[in-house]
Amino acid sequence: MYRKQLSPEASPQAAYGARLRKLRDARGWTQDELGDKSGCSGRHISAMETGRKSATLPFSRRADQIFGLVGSPESFEREWREIKHGSLLAGFPEFLGLERRAAEIRLYEVGVVPGLLQTPKYATVLAESAVRRGAITPEQAQERVAVTAQRQAAVLGGRETMVFAMLDESCLRRPIGGPEVMKAQFDHLVHFAELPNTILQVAPFDLGELRPFDLPVYILTMVDRSIMSYAESAQQGYVERETTGVLPLLADYHRMQAVAPSQAASVDIVKQLRKGIT
Repeated sequence: MYRKQLSPEASPQAAYGARLRKLRDARGWTQDELGDKSGCSGRHISAMETGRKSATLPFSRRADQIFGLVGSPESFEREWREIKHGSLLAGFPEFLGLERRAAEIRLYEVGVVPGLLQTPKYATVLAESAVRRGAITPEQAQERVAVTAQRQAAVLGGRETMVFAMLDESCLRRPIGGPEVMKAQFDHLVHFAELPNTILQVAPFDLGELRPFDLPVYILTMVDRSIMSYAESAQQGYVERETTGVLPLLADYHRMQAVAPSQAASVDIVKQLRKGIT
């Protein structure tokens, strides 16, 4: 019987299909048998294994249950999200899934307003700039803007997640998209600070050496009170789950909150910058 040879390196979809076949073979199942377990036909399993059809999120979740991969770094759902969000930094889709389930989010951003606080126009200007540089395609730019909106809806829509946002002064001083875009963005920051589940603080330049971070920092506290952090290099995003690595970041974040202006004073800083735009 002819059995098509797979080339996992050909594409992310091909790698997904090859791993699906490998796990199926390890259990001695036919394509029809896996299809029966996952609620689809053996022909559909064949098409996914050979890369002729892309897997879906519901199938990926069923595959994780079947192969015992739910919540693991090797889960098919995680792989599916990385394929779907191909325009995003590797590792970032994993963080998005955790962010949606977090009880508390603490973030510190440098240079640009963080995605959770961006207006659609601000996010669009950044994405379009990446297109002009040739870093992403127009379609990927649209995807980035859509992901930003989805993040905001997931985290802020239900108002169940507490968000502590610390913005380096450079986030406010860097002009993005011209005066009208920045005016709307400043207005949005003021509105963000008024939400019942948010705290906004600005880390001004004059904090000097009291500012413990030089790069963006994201710290998540989950419902079970476990903590993790997320950081990025130019090529890779990385989720740190080891408490010994996250606790020092959390301690430094608390120290920075203590020396930074209060939310009321930070909102005044935003309003003053808003008035200065001509």
